[in-house]
Amino acid sequence: MSSIGRASVLIGAGTIVSRVSGLLRTIVLVAIVGSVGTAAGDAFGLANQLPNNIYTVISTGVLTAVIVPQIVKAAAHADGGRAFVSKLFTLGTVILLAATALAMIAAPFIVTIYIDPAKVQPDQIALATAFAYWCLPQVFFYGLYALLGEILNARKVFGPYTWAPIVNNLVSIVGFGAFLLIFGGPSPDVVQWTPTMIGMLGGVATGGIVLQTIVLLVFWRRAGLQLRPDFRWRGVGLRHIGRLAGWTFLMVIVGQLAGIVQTRVLSGASGTGPAIIASQNAWLVFMLPYSIIVLSIGTPYFTQLSEHAAAERHDEVKADIVRSIRVLGLFIVAATAALAIAAVPATRVFTNGADEALAAAPLLLCFLVCLLPLAVLFVIQRTFYAYNDTRTPFFFTLVQGALVAVTALAAGAAASAGVIPITQLAAAVALGQSFSSVVQVVIATVILDRRLGGIGIREWMPQLLRFVLVAVPAAAAGWGVVLLCGGTTGWLASDKLWGALGAALVGTVVLAVYLGILALFRTPELAPALALGRRFLPKR
Repeated sequence: MSSIGRASVLIGAGTIVSRVSGLLRTIVLVAIVGSVGTAAGDAFGLANQLPNNIYTVISTGVLTAVIVPQIVKAAAHADGGRAFVSKLFTLGTVILLAATALAMIAAPFIVTIYIDPAKVQPDQIALATAFAYWCLPQVFFYGLYALLGEILNARKVFGPYTWAPIVNNLVSIVGFGAFLLIFGGPSPDVVQWTPTMIGMLGGVATGGIVLQTIVLLVFWRRAGLQLRPDFRWRGVGLRHIGRLAGWTFLMVIVGQLAGIVQTRVLSGASGTGPAIIASQNAWLVFMLPYSIIVLSIGTPYFTQLSEHAAAERHDEVKADIVRSIRVLGLFIVAATAALAIAAVPATRVFTNGADEALAAAPLLLCFLVCLLPLAVLFVIQRTFYAYNDTRTPFFFTLVQGALVAVTALAAGAAASAGVIPITQLAAAVALGQSFSSVVQVVIATVILDRRLGGIGIREWMPQLLRFVLVAVPAAAAGWGVVLLCGGTTGWLASDKLWGALGAALVGTVVLAVYLGILALFRTPELAPALALGRRFLPKR
């Protein structure tokens, strides 16, 4: 547990700094393009999301599902896996260059896939396309960063992959700040944007990703590997990798298709209420606890779980599943309760007014429905990957993707018919996504339980339910703080700074009450969780 703890703290500390700097980056960006009812903001949000979509394909698809287990196995080779990694890195670089070139050529077509021309003005499509030309080179550097980072993770060098994004955020904060000094803001109207403004904003966004990737190369020697271009790909097991990656690729394609449907539906609310960039900002807040808690604790567990699965130590795999879900659940339930109660002040940080915060807060609440299920899915899905099974995750992800698309279309139809106001369209889409994720994790858990002859559901499910029950009085205490501070229209939503301080205050109260009740009932997971938390504090 000590090695898992040290790795978790290293990843968690880096993730905290990365996410906090990322929040500051978003605050400055919102000051430029706006958040709610901004056509220009939605245009930039779409363009800057395109390379991220491909990054998702690489990082959560082929790399996590296939490459990490294969590198762990290759470490047993006589050369420690050096030849395998060099061949893999060379192949990945060639594929990334080709994908980036194709994406640049097809930029206008890609933009129109994500935006419904019947619902969006031509000027907004033109602006999104112009931003896309500046942002799409990120595809290569995002992919290279993901490839280098997962190789380092597989070699148990966890720190650089987590800390490198801080460089990107710092570059973006400085660059976006310079933009504000030169051009001012916010500029939500698409006709206000000149080529110089477009080039500066898009160039800063891409430049940060370039430097983020370079940082990983500095730490490469720590992995004990020497990278050399190697085009002799025969014999490296690419056919086996390709067979595994094929299902993963199809799985991610399903997710991307569902995402396209969501974005096209959201484009109908662009300029009138929360839409594309507001959804991205709400998702950013939602991902803060997920990244800090799930990725920092779950990533080292996944490497250990892969080792146990490769050695066919199935009982230890089951023990890893139980331990990781129970520890993750303790933290995630507290985070969900705190964010739900502090939804308005937390959202105020990423909006330019109290009214915008009230309009965007339902988005965050709807996303939070699936925070705990996604934490469980992280463990369940990666257990399939550890056993080199990418076929099964494809099928339960297919169900989830279909539900995401259907619920998004239903929300769009409801908004068009006047059943729900257009200002609640984005929240309805988010709720549909959460519902789809809950269904996905239920299916995945049932299948894995049957596959392994039990994964200790009776050991972790009742404990998760107890955590939820404990969170109810903790959330009530947090809501009391909100009421004492004037409610959702009080000082908590009066300004970005007060919103951040208010969210921190509410979250602290919720967490204190939550931990106090757990300590009162002597919850067994509390001791290792607090021990893990103390690792973040200075020794003195």
